[in-house]
Parts: sequence; structure tokens; C-alpha cells
Amino acid sequence: MTHTYQITGMTCSSCQKRVQELLQNTPGITRVEIDLAAGTAVVDMSTHVSTEALQAALKDHPKYQLTEKHKPVPAYEEPKVSWVTTYKPVLLILGYVLTVSLLAGKWNIWPTMRVFMAGFFLVFSLFKMLDLSGFADSYAMYDILARKFRVWGYIYPFVELGLGLAFVADFKPIAVNIITLIVMSVSIIGVLQSVLNKRKIKCACLGAVFNLPMSTITIIEDGLMIAMSVIMLIKML
Repeated sequence: MTHTYQITGMTCSSCQKRVQELLQNTPGITRVEIDLAAGTAVVDMSTHVSTEALQAALKDHPKYQLTEKHKPVPAYEEPKVSWVTTYKPVLLILGYVLTVSLLAGKWNIWPTMRVFMAGFFLVFSLFKMLDLSGFADSYAMYDILARKFRVWGYIYPFVELGLGLAFVADFKPIAVNIITLIVMSVSIIGVLQSVLNKRKIKCACLGAVFNLPMSTITIIEDGLMIAMSVIMLIKML
């Protein structure tokens, strides 16, 4: 058996030799190697010798203090997860919504965009409503309005629901797109601040159901809605 110990108080080669002899004379010890610079002793044993017995061997020389050398505990590292795995729920939802939009819009850009925006708001509002309180807590961590007025975190999912239904029914398209532009522009401000400041916080885009970190994908989501509303307004005005 081999054990390593920390020894303090050794200042010269004479100290090194004295400590080595004292330890080597302990019953059960077969070999002692001392590193003066590191202040360590590597001890080979034929049978187990307790730390107390080794300390007792040095008791007549109190300036030498022997303690067990513990191996440092490695720092915990979170398992690395790929970007695709992390954002798989969002990517799947966007993929489903896009597929339905293309089929419903028959590959015509304008109806496809309207159906996509309808599907986006309806699906994302659904996930937020599954845990309104949890969403409000997460949203208040970065949204500029929800930070000041927590009630906005409870209202926002219903705003998204209303926009989704309005896009489905093609109701007042100019007014609905203007509201979309305003709401998403306000929303993206807090997202940009969090991402640019590299704040490690939870994204509330899918409510409290999924633990998604805030990142550029959140900017893309909001930016996509802003861009679509602007394009549709330009076409209608």
C-alpha cells in the first residue's frame, strides 16, 4: 500500500533526513520518499498504518506536522449538449408550423406568411398558458415591461392568442400587423439586452414547460415576427 502525506515544518535537507528516518522506523513502513520542495512524503506500507501512528512518530519534533494529502475534487462540469439538442423543441415547433403554412398557403408567399404568423402565436401562447405564473416569473427577468409591471407577464400570452386568432380569421390585417410590430418590437428589446450582456437566464418563449437558455434564437424568433409584420404592412399600405 502506498499513501501520500503532507508534511510542514521541513526547511532543509537535515529536516528531510530526520523525518524520513522517523517515519521509516515506524512498524509496517517499508519505504519513505520525501519531496522537500513539495512538502510531501510518499510512504509504502506492508500493512495499513494509521495517520495517527505516523503523527506519533513525529511527536518529539512538534514543528513537523503530518496530515493526509487529499486528492482535489474535480470541478463539476455540465455535460456538453449540442445547439440542436438544446433548442430541439423550438426547432420542431417552427418546422411543424412552417410545413402547415406552406401547405395551407399552397406555396403562395402571402397566405403562407399569414398562416405561419397565426400558427406561431397560437402554439407559443399555448405553452405559455400551461403555467402562467411560471411564465410571468421567467418573463419578468428580462422583458422591459414585465420587469416593471408583473401583470404584463400574465397578459402577454393572451395577447399572443388574440393575434394568432386574428391572423387565422384575417381580421383587420393592417391593425393586427401594426399591433404585432409594436408588441414584438418591445419584446425584443429585453431579449437583446440579455443576450448582449451574456446573461445566463431562462428564455420564456415556450413558457415554463421547457428550460431553454436565452440566446440568439430568441432574437431570431421575435425578429422574424417583426420582419413579417413589416413586409405585410408594406404590401397592404
